[in-house]
Amino acid sequence: MCAATDPDFGYNVPNVIGRSLTVIVTVSSRHMDVSPALKTYAEQKAGKLIKYYDRIQEIEVIFDAGKDSTAVEFIVNAEHRNMFLAHHNDGDAYACIDACFDKLERQLSDHKKKIRNRKHAAEDKHSSMP
Repeated sequence: MCAATDPDFGYNVPNVIGRSLTVIVTVSSRHMDVSPALKTYAEQKAGKLIKYYDRIQEIEVIFDAGKDSTAVEFIVNAEHRNMFLAHHNDGDAYACIDACFDKLERQLSDHKKKIRNRKHAAEDKHSSMP
């Protein structure tokens, strides 16, 4: 891991109940230095993932410079040992961040729907029996 690691950075996001959630966002890199603008952009995008699933505890953003392109990987750790992963390596770093954000948005929304509908499916099975 190179110079762009900042493990103490966290976002305080107000919750619906009124308590604030702290999400640790870590930005690191391999074989490259991350500019402050790119780091800020990645942190802002990572902080927006909270609105899709509010039980996120930590988000790690990893930049990797290859020969011809830059790869970006987002690792999202949530409660109950849930881990979500997105990886993209086409285009520049900003486009990769956007693509990873879109992938994680879908994953987190689907997981939230699955968790929310789990109780309703059990009630439907019991009520259909005569």
